[in-house]
Amino acid sequence: MPEPRVPGRDDERLSLPCGETIRPLDLDLGLREFDCACGSTHAVVVDAHPISRFIPESVVAILQSVIETADEFPEFNLVHVMGMVTEEFPDRVATADVADDGRIGYSLVWVTDFDARRLHAIIVELLVELMEHAVSHGDAEAATSFERQMLDFDIEAFVEQYRRDREFESEFDTAL
Repeated sequence: MPEPRVPGRDDERLSLPCGETIRPLDLDLGLREFDCACGSTHAVVVDAHPISRFIPESVVAILQSVIETADEFPEFNLVHVMGMVTEEFPDRVATADVADDGRIGYSLVWVTDFDARRLHAIIVELLVELMEHAVSHGDAEAATSFERQMLDFDIEAFVEQYRRDREFESEFDTAL
């Protein structure tokens, strides 16, 4: 007979892509990555984080104004972004729904097989691809202009500067 799920059980485990397991209860809102027993560093994202953890609020506002969601979320948010990452790297992202555990402070958590900086670059790349796809459905001049601008856009340099400006060494980073 199956055991009923008891919200907030301390023995709940999340199996990571590396093969290790962790307790979601050990992942707090300020954690962006952790050193795993496997020897790697894994990025951590929770649904309470804003998309502006990865891109400026002005870009977030544009994305939210033009992207219509077809789910229970009223606007484009980090759940959608992490859905893109999970779709692109299904074997490198572990996800847990911990909404039933009131001690945690978030509902969804993603732990990736790559570190926070690499995840940041992946997210920026996926969002640029999303914007490029959207612009390609607009007028040709706008699409050409966007493509020209993207030739000069260096994702790695952007991520480096954004992380430096946001001071990601502290859990008290500020918005740009």
